[in-house]
Amino acid sequence: MENRALQNGVCSSESVDGSRDVWSCKDSDSSSADHLVVLVHGILGSSADWKFAAEQFVRMLPDKVFVHRSQRNEFKLTLDGVDVMGERLAEEVLEVIKRKPNLHKISFVAHSVGGLVARYAIGKLYRPPMRERVGDSEADLSEGNSQGTIGCLEGMNFVTVATPHLGSRGNKQVPFLFGMPALEKTASLVIHWIFRRTGCHLFLTDNDEGKPPLLRRMIEDDGECYFMSALRVFKRRVVYSNVGYDHIVGWRTSSIRRNSELPQWESSLDEKYPHIVYQEHCKASDIEQCELVSAEDDGGDKLEEELVTGLSCVSWEKIDVSFHSCRQRFAAHSVIQVKDHAMHIEGADVIQHLIDCFLS
Repeated sequence: MENRALQNGVCSSESVDGSRDVWSCKDSDSSSADHLVVLVHGILGSSADWKFAAEQFVRMLPDKVFVHRSQRNEFKLTLDGVDVMGERLAEEVLEVIKRKPNLHKISFVAHSVGGLVARYAIGKLYRPPMRERVGDSEADLSEGNSQGTIGCLEGMNFVTVATPHLGSRGNKQVPFLFGMPALEKTASLVIHWIFRRTGCHLFLTDNDEGKPPLLRRMIEDDGECYFMSALRVFKRRVVYSNVGYDHIVGWRTSSIRRNSELPQWESSLDEKYPHIVYQEHCKASDIEQCELVSAEDDGGDKLEEELVTGLSCVSWEKIDVSFHSCRQRFAAHSVIQVKDHAMHIEGADVIQHLIDCFLS
C-alpha cells in the first residue's frame, strides 16, 4: 500500500519499499508526466534532504516531471560502498520505471557522494542502441538514441551538486583537513574506520582483487558497467560546485578541474541567482588528447590527473556557487542543496537555476 498526500497541486506518495514520489496532480492521482527525475542524497543522508527541491520541481514544471527521491541507501547504508549503493539505486530506478509505463525520459540530480552513486547506477542501467542489419550494413533503430538509453529511457540531465568526482584524498580536496599533508595522509589511513567501504572509495585506497580504485575504473566502460557510455547518453551533464566554505568537498573535485583551471570570480552573474558567480560550458576533449595528457607526469597527483582527463572526455556545464556573504556560509555543503528548508533556504536560488535550465 501507499500513503498519499495532496497539497497545493503537488501529490506525493510513500511506498512500502521506502521510496518517495512527488508529482503534479491537478485532476486525478495520476500524472501525464513522462520525465522521471531521480534525486539522490549524500553520505549519511536520506530522501528528506531533497524534499524542498522535489516540491519546487513539480511546482515549476507541472505535469512534466515525475520526481522520485531515492531512499534505498539511507543513513548507515551509505557506508557500504559506492558500488553497492549504485547497484541498489539501479534496481530502485528500474522498479519505478516498471510501475510508471508512461515514462520516456530520465534525469538524475545527486548531492555529494550521491553523484558518484548515480554515476555507478547509470553504468548498470545503460542499454546499447538497438540495431538491425540492412544488407551488409547496420541501421540504428533507436530513433535518435544512437548512443543508447538509461533503463530504456532517453537520458536528459545528469546533474551533480557538490560531488567529489576526483575523490577526497589529499591536495586540499577535503578543506577541513586544511591542506596539511600529514593530516591528509593520516585521514587516508583511518578513513575506513569511520566511513567504511565508502571511505575507501572516496580516498581511492580500495584494492578489490588487485583492481585499480573504483573511481579510476569509473572513467571507462568496465565489464558490464558502461560508465562513460552512460554519461554520453545524457543531453546535459552539469556540475554545481561551492567555490568556498564547503568543508566536506573541495572546489576542484566537485567541478572536475585542475588547480590551474579554477576561474576567477567576483560577483553574481544574474540578480535572479545571487549566489551563482561563474558558469562555463566545457567541450569534450578528444580521446587522443585525453590519452596524451593522462600519460604525462608533471609532478602532480597522477591518479587525480587521470580522473580529470577521463571525465573531460565528455562535455560538462560547470556552475560555480558562492555563499561567502550568507549567514549559513559555513554550512555551504548543505545550503547548496537546501537540505533543510528552515536552515538552508539561502540556497533556493541555486535550486531555481537548476530547474530553470532543466528543459532548455
